[in-house]
Amino acid sequence: MLENLSPSTLPRLLRRTVLSAIAAGAVGFVVGVMIQPFAGLGVVIGVGLAILNLRFLDGKVAKIEIKGEQSTKAVRRQLGSNTVSRLVVMTLVALGAMFLDAPLGIGIVAGLVIYQIVFVINVLSVMANQGDM
Repeated sequence: MLENLSPSTLPRLLRRTVLSAIAAGAVGFVVGVMIQPFAGLGVVIGVGLAILNLRFLDGKVAKIEIKGEQSTKAVRRQLGSNTVSRLVVMTLVALGAMFLDAPLGIGIVAGLVIYQIVFVINVLSVMANQGDM
């Protein structure tokens, strides 16, 4: 889906996603604090983890240079293993927080979900504006 986007569109999409996620996370924080203070903190941590994951992925992709003999399959494998490692760490953080304080863990998961929903909405809107849908 993202391979159809022009190279100049992707940085704008990611920047808009981060800003939108921060705004949605702020709303989630307020709602979470009204329900349970640690849930609001969890939402902030979850959105922060998702943004941090995006920054790490962006940095890894920027460092990759495809050499003549190196296949794209090897590059994908390398990116995939790094991504899986980050997702495992984020999952362990969420589960650890869930065992320490359930509202905090649920808030972290909610923050991660908020980021993903904002990302999908932004991708769909960019694709609709480009006429790909």
